[in-house]
Amino acid sequence: MGPGQCAVVFEPASPTEPACAGTVLFWDVDHDPGPDLGEPAEVRAALPSEGGVAVLPVRARRLPLVDALPVLLAARGVDRAHPAAAFYAAAAGTALHLAARGRLLPGVSAAGDAAWRMGPFDVVDIERLRALAAAMPAAAHAVPLDADGEEPLLPEPEALLRAFYDAVADSLPRTAGATRITGEDRYAAPCGGGAGDGGGVAAEDLREWSRQVAAGVDTGLRVALRLEVPGGDFERGRFHAVVRLRDLADPTRVVDAERLWAGDDHGFGERATFEAVLAVRRAARVWSPLESLLSDAEPVAIDLLDEDVSDLLGGAEDRLAAAGVELEWPPGLSRDLGSRVLVRTTGPQPEDPAEHLRTSPPLPLSWQLTLAGEPLTDAEMDTVAKGRPVVGLRDRWVLVEPELARRARERALPPLPAFDALGAALVGSTTVDDDRVEAVADGWLGALVERIGEPDGGPEDLHQPAALRAVLRDYQLRGLRWLDRMTSLGFGGCLADDMGLGKTVMLIALHLRRADDRPTLVVCPASLLGNWEREVGKFAPGTPVRRFHGGARSLAGADRGFVLTTYGTMRVDAAALAAHDWGLVVADEAQHVKNRLSGTAKALRSIPAGAKVALTGTPVENNLTELWSILDWTTPGLLGRVGQFRDRWVRPVELERDGHAAARLGRLVRPLLLRRRKSDPGIAPELPPKTETDHLVSLTPEQTALYERVVADVLGEIEAGADGIARRGLVLKLLVGLKQVCNHPAHYLKEPDATAARSEKLQALDELVDTIAAEGGAALVFTQYVQMARLLERHLGDRGVPTRFLHGGTPVPRREEMVAEFQEGKVPVFLLSLKAAGTGLNLTRADHVVHYDRWWNPAVEDQATDRAYRIGQTRPVQVHRLIAAGTLEERIAALLESKQELASAVLGGGEAALSELSNAELRRLVELRRA
Repeated sequence: MGPGQCAVVFEPASPTEPACAGTVLFWDVDHDPGPDLGEPAEVRAALPSEGGVAVLPVRARRLPLVDALPVLLAARGVDRAHPAAAFYAAAAGTALHLAARGRLLPGVSAAGDAAWRMGPFDVVDIERLRALAAAMPAAAHAVPLDADGEEPLLPEPEALLRAFYDAVADSLPRTAGATRITGEDRYAAPCGGGAGDGGGVAAEDLREWSRQVAAGVDTGLRVALRLEVPGGDFERGRFHAVVRLRDLADPTRVVDAERLWAGDDHGFGERATFEAVLAVRRAARVWSPLESLLSDAEPVAIDLLDEDVSDLLGGAEDRLAAAGVELEWPPGLSRDLGSRVLVRTTGPQPEDPAEHLRTSPPLPLSWQLTLAGEPLTDAEMDTVAKGRPVVGLRDRWVLVEPELARRARERALPPLPAFDALGAALVGSTTVDDDRVEAVADGWLGALVERIGEPDGGPEDLHQPAALRAVLRDYQLRGLRWLDRMTSLGFGGCLADDMGLGKTVMLIALHLRRADDRPTLVVCPASLLGNWEREVGKFAPGTPVRRFHGGARSLAGADRGFVLTTYGTMRVDAAALAAHDWGLVVADEAQHVKNRLSGTAKALRSIPAGAKVALTGTPVENNLTELWSILDWTTPGLLGRVGQFRDRWVRPVELERDGHAAARLGRLVRPLLLRRRKSDPGIAPELPPKTETDHLVSLTPEQTALYERVVADVLGEIEAGADGIARRGLVLKLLVGLKQVCNHPAHYLKEPDATAARSEKLQALDELVDTIAAEGGAALVFTQYVQMARLLERHLGDRGVPTRFLHGGTPVPRREEMVAEFQEGKVPVFLLSLKAAGTGLNLTRADHVVHYDRWWNPAVEDQATDRAYRIGQTRPVQVHRLIAAGTLEERIAALLESKQELASAVLGGGEAALSELSNAELRRLVELRRA
């Protein structure tokens, strides 16, 4: 038999299955419909018989709906088709036509699976559906729903036809396009291929969303309620709601229901009054006051009590909107009434706000109502508290939600710990009964929040101390202003600018600006002691600076200026440092105390000071707890205890990836942490194309002994009377040996491995590489010695830092491969022999150049630097020169900088020129000078 010659019945999916799981039965009393129409099925059909209807077995085949649709459509051209086949052919064509018009709605099935359904229908669609259902032949729904009773229960034609439409709708859109339309992969999953109980895709969480998507679009009309007050007297009059109908096909067409009952359909069609009653009935399901309209044959309007209006404002309006019911309020009513939490403070600002907040009892909180963002007076809040849904405020009528009236009556809230209250004001919100609400502060606390809320701005004058021997750039002046503001308020802070933006000079300027009689303690890595000493002498000449480091360290007389110490010394002598009176304590490279449980962090916390400042380019390296460790040192108490910080911030930000929580944390720490990058607007244009920094490092005890031994041995030979070529050879031996000692003992002793503990220069390189990597940068590291480069390659490799090493013996093809690998970002550090790689290479990926050891001719160093600083470079280049303090290296650097008499020799002839120095000049050049 052909597909058009047998009867057809649609079998809806079971309640536990998605609609697309429906099937189509092809059946005939006398013949098998044929294998082309699916698998055999045991079916009983309700057939006419003598004396009534009998349920009898028939021969049938079953096809999934998606496979049956083309079969049904093919039946449209079959002569003498079976009436049931012709019916479903027409139904399939109509369903596909609806789908082509976009009449598809995402929803959730009764079983909780993602499903599509047909809709929304306009009036014409509904009329066509009902006409088609009325024409359904008996054979098209002859398969009983339940044959156990005395009378067979057959499917109701309109319900069966709607189920068929929904099954078609649920079969067609399950493609990748469904994800783009709905934003949900579950609506694109193949039918029967998901994880739902019946083969669907579980989507119970989408039920409310799908209801809102389909709200009010199931018929051609939508209910609208227009609220009116007779005479416009909001103070004495009562509201009443007028029922209106809107045409979904043309939203501009709206008519009052009263006019429909009067016989004027306004073009809505003959069924408009019927649809109007259905629409009101649907609206009454979500808002009970409308139920009184259902007793009227012609629902037109209802009077509303104040409680009804308050109910609308308290959530019923949203429920009606979700059900597709529009609500039109009378013109002139303001909805600008809001509320927020107010932290109350009185009196003048404390002299030390941070200390006051640490020791203050909890601060009182209360609800504060606002109108258009402006706070209400107590008298106005008393008016709101009376509970009327409409009140007169400031020459306008204002709608009052019930919750706002309650807050006006019950204003007091539990107090907050003082630092938590400050945090709420900084963040701009807090939680009340698990709800997040806006928060502000008044009085001195409000003024404080306004003052510190914008770190990079403020009303204070931008000026630098007169004693500072430098011209600060604009962003450095702003940084100085912020440092001065936060330390004067007792908060401290973390200056987290990118490397090369001048954190050291800003801190020196802060010391001068504070004019505190007490000294400033700087705690830093040992490799930075010389740099700090040199920078203080350069930018603040005449300011006392001393080291608290080494065997003969003492704080006697350290009553002003700078005292420099290392993290290791601080850990050992924490008690002595804690007993001293410090005006300011600075933790440079503060990531050294990111572990709050370390002995170093505990020792730093034990040292009291008038103010504390952390300097670091990487305030967060691994997790947010590191940020807490730094800021809880500079401003203890604001971020709470570490457990509270983890619960409040680490879990939502790091684990739950809550973007809103991250934004709130950013607002909380923003006043305490100033972070500027080279790429920030207003900073990069001010930076020179190339910034050069000398990093002074000390010799370790092993290096000191080696250095002095080389000077004594070789210089002794020279002074013994060597001359000519022999003398020049000895001078060269002396200079090279001393430079190797300054690099690393392993370099001088020809050992295969180098550890950081034996050379502060290597420690300084490690810190630079770590910082550069944390900032996403890349570095060229130049040395004139291949042996030293091999030591660095092995050392960095052991630390997990990928490198490439290019030297004179590198074959040309491999040389080109290395350059390409570095430029492509495969390695962050490129080790280069100065002579082999100082010219001819384009390495513009590097934004840092490190000269591990000094070359005598600065022009050679500049050529090497130009591998990164050249046309094609888009970022500022930072040049770092590592210099062993008190040694030959520092002496040469000073000569190059000061341009004194001997500088011409250095600039011109390098080591060969130095060989012509007298013995006395040579001794002054190379002898070790202790700090």
